[in-house]
Amino acid sequence: MASYGSRSAASTGSRTNGLAIASLCCGVIGLFILNIVLGPLAIIFGAIALRQAAARNGAGMAKAGVVLGIVDVVLWIVLLAVAANGGYGWYVGG
Repeated sequence: MASYGSRSAASTGSRTNGLAIASLCCGVIGLFILNIVLGPLAIIFGAIALRQAAARNGAGMAKAGVVLGIVDVVLWIVLLAVAANGGYGWYVGG
């Protein structure tokens, strides 16, 4: 029986790659704010984490971070194109 403050069996396993977690976080947050900054960071962190995937866990999170980073950059390009064309507005009235 484990006493209070001792290490459990779950904490002795392999740890998830920190760069994979950072990539996923940057990708998700980049969908909402600062997508031109966080998108490339998510791609870079994810690529490095995928190279380290053999040594540490987190390949799935790294792949998701890379995909979300690409979505962030594409979203920024779309928003830039919409803003360059005068924005988007609804014309209601006669």
